[in-house]
Parts: sequence; C-alpha cells; structure tokens
Amino acid sequence: MEWLLRMKDALDLMEKRMEDQLDIEEIAKAAYVSTFHFQRMFNMLTGMTVGEYIRKRKLTLAAQELAMTSSKVVDVALKYGYETPESFAKAFRRIHGISPSEARNPGVSLKAFPRISFQLSLKGDKDMDYRIVEKEAFNVVGKSYDVTCRDGENLRQIPIFWQECQLNGTIAKLGSMGTDERLLGICLDMQPDQENFSYMIASETNLTSPEDGLSLRTIPASTWAIFTSVGPIPGAIQNVFQRIFQEWFPATGYEHSGAPEMEVYPMGDTTAEDYQCEVWIPILKK
Repeated sequence: MEWLLRMKDALDLMEKRMEDQLDIEEIAKAAYVSTFHFQRMFNMLTGMTVGEYIRKRKLTLAAQELAMTSSKVVDVALKYGYETPESFAKAFRRIHGISPSEARNPGVSLKAFPRISFQLSLKGDKDMDYRIVEKEAFNVVGKSYDVTCRDGENLRQIPIFWQECQLNGTIAKLGSMGTDERLLGICLDMQPDQENFSYMIASETNLTSPEDGLSLRTIPASTWAIFTSVGPIPGAIQNVFQRIFQEWFPATGYEHSGAPEMEVYPMGDTTAEDYQCEVWIPILKK
C-alpha cells in the first residue's frame, strides 16, 4: 500500500506541473525511489516511459484548450513546452491525426489520453519463489540488437531476433563459445526515461576478442534476484517479468539497481510446457 501511495504522489506531481518542465529525477524523488527504478517500474506497469506519458497528457490538455478557447496555437504550444509551433504541430498530428488549428472545427474527433491510476491487485494465486545471488563481474560474447520499448515493440521484435539468430547459425556459434551450455538474453544500456536499449543474445565467455559480427561486454558485479519461468517461450518468461514488477517489487524492500537484466536459457525444448529458464534482475536494498 505504501508503494501505491508513493506512485500516486508522483502522478499527482506530474499532473500539477503539466505546464512546467519536469525531469525524471524530480518525479522519482516524489516516489522515494531511484530514478532508474521508478522509470523501469513505470514502463513495465504502463507500457510507456514517463516522458511518453507526459507528452500524451500534455497533447490531450492542449487539444482540449484549443477546442474550447480562443487561445492562439503558438501560445498553447509554448504553454505545454514546445519551442516552436512547427514542433508542436508535428507532435499534435502524431497523436490526434489533425493539425492544431483543425482542432477548433466543430465535431472534429480528438484523442483523449486519460490520467493513469494505479490500483492494488490482490492476486495470490501463485507463489513467486526466488533466490538472491551475488555474482562477480563477468564477460559475455554475443550479438546485439537495438530495440525500443515504445508501444511494446520490444515484446514483438525480440522473439523475431531470436528466430533470425537461430536460422543464421548465430545461436549455435554462441553455444560453442560459452563457458557452459546456457544462452543469455541481456537487456543492456537502459537509461532513465529512454525508450531505446540494446538486447544481446550471448554466452558467458573467457574469450578476449570476439569473432566478426559479435561483441564482448562486461556485466558488472551485482546482487541478483533470480526467478524461475516454467512454460513455452516467449509467453512464459514475459509473464514472469510482468509479475516481478507488478507484484514482487511492490511487496519487497528491493529496487532495481540499474544494471543489465538477464534471461538465462538452458538447453532444451523452449516450446515445451515444462521448459524451465530464469530471469535475473539486478537489485539493491532500499
């Protein structure tokens, strides 16, 4: 319940300051969590970044003002943080499908993006078993793919990336280069309020130089919360990710450390109902 109240405070701050420039640090401070953790929680719960949410809310309020008042387009644009009428018109058309001046036409159709509210969901139908593990820094070799979380695009594109790497032999190559037979799916370069990140299919390795088309990365020493996923991929593991952020984090005294997240895939039939893999989330104690 305390977590929900803090998220509500952060949302209240956003709504009160819609006409001001708000940064993610100020918003996260209202929720008493780190900038990265707030952004990651918000994204996993709503499917959008804080910046995207604020942008949609501002353009909703701007459309209402244009439709109901005689305010000039340039004044409304400046009020909601756009430096030029051109940038405002471009963003406005992307959301509403019409120009700002057309919003004044009688009977015109406008998009209304309502304020988000968080509600406590008492599920309790399944336990969330986990273990805490300390692991020193280690190197991985793999193939990277730049992806966006906007509109849940990552959930669609990452499975396709796995299929492509399976067909072109990358998966087999990585399996032969690793220190064990497990493959890793790693979310890298995630930044607060950024929609883009890198996803790497990789193996833990002792190599010092990668082959052409592959890259080496170092995963920093971290404390990990590890959860088991049972069922066919990708549906089962995507469900585990949702439960971690919707249920586990709000119920514990941990928050996301900002380090990479990992999926750990043992050998086996990933389409089987009893296939088991793991989700590794880097954490720190609040």
